[in-house]
Amino acid sequence: MSQTGHKLDHHLNHHEKRINVKSEYPTSKLILNAVQQKFGYKGSLASMKRLLKKLKFTYKKCNDGRRFLMERNDIVALRCKFLRTMCTLRRNNDSRPVIYLNETWVNQNHSKTFIWQNELETEGLKVPTGKGGRLIVCHAGSSHHGFIKEAKLIFRSKSGDTEDYHSQMNAAVFRSWFVQLLQSLEEPCVIVMDNAPYHSMLEDNFPKSNARKADVQEWLTKKNINFSPLETVAELREKIKVLIPTEKKYELDELAFKMGHEVVRLPPYHCHYNPIEMIWAKVKGQVASKNTTFKMADVEKLMHEAIISVKKENWENCIRHAERLQDEDYEKEKRREVILEPIILTIQPGDTSCDEDDEEDDII
Repeated sequence: MSQTGHKLDHHLNHHEKRINVKSEYPTSKLILNAVQQKFGYKGSLASMKRLLKKLKFTYKKCNDGRRFLMERNDIVALRCKFLRTMCTLRRNNDSRPVIYLNETWVNQNHSKTFIWQNELETEGLKVPTGKGGRLIVCHAGSSHHGFIKEAKLIFRSKSGDTEDYHSQMNAAVFRSWFVQLLQSLEEPCVIVMDNAPYHSMLEDNFPKSNARKADVQEWLTKKNINFSPLETVAELREKIKVLIPTEKKYELDELAFKMGHEVVRLPPYHCHYNPIEMIWAKVKGQVASKNTTFKMADVEKLMHEAIISVKKENWENCIRHAERLQDEDYEKEKRREVILEPIILTIQPGDTSCDEDDEEDDII
């Protein structure tokens, strides 16, 4: 990188944040104008674009906020815990199969996005408007087994709302399927799944903070916890708050543990660590390429056929890719710890990240 690039590295990063604060899109022209005004930069627009590329800036689709959520401290902590757990299992040559599970969906009118057609678009397959009905699919697999036998669940959505399949899967259905999965496993396994609400029923459901007094009293009575009828609902809630464990215990995790298995939870917003997502992409792509009748019965048949077509080798490849991502990200987390800790330790209580021009006047 040139000397100019080193000099502007900090300034450009800081300036880009300032632009976002002022609700402006950080285009190369806007950044050039700002840098010229503030630092007397003499380069052209082309030079600025080259410099931005050297500084690892990329002109791409606007961020939807997901990446910012991924770097929230509590989620970073969950990511580190997950990566450390998975990488330690591999480093210790743990012989237990790792089972990845998840749900997906396919619409009745699911089809290929691109086809060859004439200039007037009068030829080719006519795809019906709308999404049609929806199939919800739940399955699990590993590099040891491929898809787990007897673990496939496919059912038609009964809801007219097809926007979110998560709203059409419930805890009772998933629990029944999960128990069947556990019973089909012939040896102790590590089971990886995300934190969907129907995966995450607590072993002991404590009353919510807005629960009615009668419900709180009923819960305390069931737990044989003494309380006075004269105590207010605020006092009763404080009794419950003391009883809530610092670490959540999920019903399904405890159930799996009792049957000799270990559940590892994916961190939120990190579905790319789950290789079944790539398997679903392959399955849904095959359904799309063969869906020509757009009838629900045919789509259901195609889904069964597509799942059968997935071989153990496909699982091995997808899992190898996911494990490589996990290993790489774990090394990044460890390097980030080494780099950031000395920086954090050198910041004194009176230090500020603001420039001299950005003091209390801007805050007020």
